[in-house]
Formats: sequence, C-alpha cells, structure tokens
Amino acid sequence: MKIPADFDAEIWSVVAEIPAGRVATYGQLARLVGMPGYARRAGRAMAAAPEGLPCHRVVNSQGRTAPGWTRQRELLEAEGVLFRANGRVDLSASGWKEIG
Repeated sequence: MKIPADFDAEIWSVVAEIPAGRVATYGQLARLVGMPGYARRAGRAMAAAPEGLPCHRVVNSQGRTAPGWTRQRELLEAEGVLFRANGRVDLSASGWKEIG
C-alpha cells in the first residue's frame, strides 16, 4: 500500500482531536486514517509534528511513553492520565475511545 502524500497531515489532524486526559496509540492513529499496520510511519509523522499539537497524548501499544522525552509523563499526569505501577499508561482507563 502506498503512503498518501498527505499522511502526516491526516495523522496530525487526528492527534488534534484527542481530548485532554486521554491517549491514543500510534496504531490507532494509523487505523483512523485508513492505514492499519502503519503505526511506525505514524510515529515518524509525530516526530515531525508542528508546534502546538498535543503530541504528548500519543503512546505506543503497550502504553509506553516516547523514549528520552521525560516531560511527556508530566504533561499526561497533569491532564489526569493514569499510569500503572510499571510506568506505562493505563490504556484501559485513559485510552481514547474515538467515535467512528
């Protein structure tokens, strides 16, 4: 499957919709833009995201935050996102149940 030219912009558009206090996974983002299986490519889009996008609300499928971005957890906790004892986001409690 060929990656559409506007893939990054579509990913960013979805990220902009994630409400405060909720997180989405890279795989969820890829699925929402019609490209299931492209979680890693969604991650690359996030690495190039424009300023002001709530990128901190995106974690991996196990609830892990981005490596080397220690502030991400602080930002999520400030919004009320719950973490498990193992340091991962509690996706069952704080995962985004998008509409659609």
